[in-house]
Amino acid sequence: MLAGRLALTAAALFSGAAVYVNIAEQPARLDLSDGALLTEWKSAYRRGLAMQAPLAIVGSILGWVAWLETRDWLWLFGAAVLVTNWPYTLYAVMPINKQLESTNPASADSKSRMLIEQWGRLHAARSALGVVATLIFLWASMS
Repeated sequence: MLAGRLALTAAALFSGAAVYVNIAEQPARLDLSDGALLTEWKSAYRRGLAMQAPLAIVGSILGWVAWLETRDWLWLFGAAVLVTNWPYTLYAVMPINKQLESTNPASADSKSRMLIEQWGRLHAARSALGVVATLIFLWASMS
């Protein structure tokens, strides 16, 4: 079942990237000065969005296709967990993203640092959703 394998691959790629942000990139960027911190966050955010958003959608669609092929509810469940990243990001994370994107790095201060720290905590939930979806897809692929 190709759709299931591809769903698992997309979820694993999403998860790997998201977890990397939380355990490597976010702590490293927090070592920077406020202006450099915001500059780095803006650049990384644009690139991450371009990679992770499609992975969440594609992985979810492929999980749904795998469910259609097998009628194994695990594929549908994994797809639902993975696609949950979209509404979570839109409603929980996007307000912070908009504040950070509208801030000029030259005027970055402790408030922008606090927002980036909050963003990192919220991003950890995205990482968790990706890992859970990956594990569900892995479970489905073994049944």
